[in-house]
Amino acid sequence: MAQKVLVTGGGGYIGSHCVVELIEAGFCPVVIDNFSNAVQGERDVPESLQRIEKILDTSIEFYELDLLDRTGLENILAQDLCLCFGFYFTAVMHFAGLKAVGESVEQPLRYYRVNLTATMNLLEVMQTHGVRNLVFSSSATVYGDPQRLPIDEQHPVGGCTNPYGKTKYFIEEMIMDQCKAEKDWNVVLLRYFNPIGAHSSGLIGEDPQGIPNNLLPYVAQVAIGRRKHLNVFGNDYDTIDGTGVRDYIHVVDLAKGHIAALKKLKDNCGCKVYNLGTGTGYSVLQMVKAMEKASGKEIMYLIAPRRGGDVASCYADPLLAEKELGWKADFDLERMCEDLWRWQSKNPTGFTKNSPFSI
Repeated sequence: MAQKVLVTGGGGYIGSHCVVELIEAGFCPVVIDNFSNAVQGERDVPESLQRIEKILDTSIEFYELDLLDRTGLENILAQDLCLCFGFYFTAVMHFAGLKAVGESVEQPLRYYRVNLTATMNLLEVMQTHGVRNLVFSSSATVYGDPQRLPIDEQHPVGGCTNPYGKTKYFIEEMIMDQCKAEKDWNVVLLRYFNPIGAHSSGLIGEDPQGIPNNLLPYVAQVAIGRRKHLNVFGNDYDTIDGTGVRDYIHVVDLAKGHIAALKKLKDNCGCKVYNLGTGTGYSVLQMVKAMEKASGKEIMYLIAPRRGGDVASCYADPLLAEKELGWKADFDLERMCEDLWRWQSKNPTGFTKNSPFSI
């Protein structure tokens, strides 16, 4: 019987791509999501999961649930931990949470309440039901304004420049303390850099609800004609062209990194931390040029003031993940942009029903 993995936030962008990789690796994902970052399709199931079912000719177990609903979470784990039927979760992949830097600066209390309380509920319910293996979706924002580049896992953390990053840092600290207190816990903390791209089918991808908070979805929406222009927040940073530099990683590479992390848990690894990035940084304007090439469209942009919470440059040293997980990013910038554009051009309005693309 396939090992069951609970995936929180599995209807969203990164979570849904990880669901694909879990299924292809022989695992059985059980997804919970509250639709805050997912579009509801038929049968009250995220549209992304319905499309994955068609891509892979399978069915996916799904529960609509907000992790703030601790009783509901208890019920799901109690139901699936019924040992008399041989069903149990071998691990949890935790993606659920609010995730926009700019929004977190404007709504800090909401970010602390949702991200911290939800994770606390999850950890306590895992503890109650004997689930001791976790892969956590953390972020390079825990490093704050980099003291050196590239950033390795030994770089100081905690000097976060925005509330979103602080929630990731606080959650990491909670998890590390729990691993110290109970030695049978095994956790991999994955510090993402900037995921972009989409599944090669063009059937699933990033579909922000409302105005995109991240660069590439906004750029893609400008290219497809949904938005007039891109605002470039700051052109006076100490970078190659004055705009912010980030490490962009293909979401499928990122998802494969989660499978490698899941396998690491079998080594009774304790608490481990890994960067998931490419090790190469690109500026905002370089990304605009790359998307113009992929789409064949001119992308209009305006220079705007710097945005609170942003840093000038941030890119990874990913060698530890390569050494200990056997993982390395495969896709280059051109492929990332091509896959993003395939998704956006096939789904001009995202997952919504009025999209001219259907499956």
